Amino acid sequence: MYASISASQWGSPTAPKKALLIHGLTEWSGAWEGLAQLLVAEGFFVVAPNLLGHAWRRGTDYRVSTLAEDLRPYFIQDTSYDVIVGHSLGGPVTLSLLQFLPKTKQTAVILLDPPLEIEGEREMHKGWFLNEVTNIRSTEEIDDDRGWSRRDCVLRVSGISMCDRTTVEGIFSHNSPWSFSGLLRNIPPHVKITVLASDPKAGAVCDTEHIPSDVERLNVRVLPGIGHCIHYENPDAIVDSIQLPRAKL
Repeated sequence: MYASISASQWGSPTAPKKALLIHGLTEWSGAWEGLAQLLVAEGFFVVAPNLLGHAWRRGTDYRVSTLAEDLRPYFIQDTSYDVIVGHSLGGPVTLSLLQFLPKTKQTAVILLDPPLEIEGEREMHKGWFLNEVTNIRSTEEIDDDRGWSRRDCVLRVSGISMCDRTTVEGIFSHNSPWSFSGLLRNIPPHVKITVLASDPKAGAVCDTEHIPSDVERLNVRVLPGIGHCIHYENPDAIVDSIQLPRAKL
């Protein structure tokens, strides 16, 4: 992994396939380590940018459209990706990136428990994240609570430590109303989207009732027993959802 304040990369730039991974609120590019290693083993070159306000990147405008526009350099000269994965806040950002995709390339988009409609629960979600960045837990506390690997606990604490109240407050105040399900109604013909929703009993933030049911090239799958951070808890389910020809090992 080659990390900077703007992105992390895994694998060889000459790999036959490319993946773009968009993290969620209070996360960072390194949080994708586990999934990225799986994708590299499947023949991918993986790029994961750091969103504005994360990994010490500063910003003043935290609208989802602005977060997406900031990622436009990853699409210069018709740069294309076989797979784009967006977790949590990265889900709406990913949907806002679809306009930048070359129309000549088929792209699989995987959204991990995206918060599409949370207007009625905005303050509750905001409170969770403000508490998270104000009272940063240790890796041991997260391990005791979530049962994740030590690697993922360390990566989670790192992401929280490189974010602050300004970002959290900006994300919620600059995206009002919080309503992004409409972005799923205009899926380009060269894009196929899969929504992997977490188990409501395990802390899901994506309410599947907000996902349009009459849209072509849109599939939805709920992962029983899996919490919001799917990339930590079940990265294999993400790889399985890509449904692209696998590289021979």
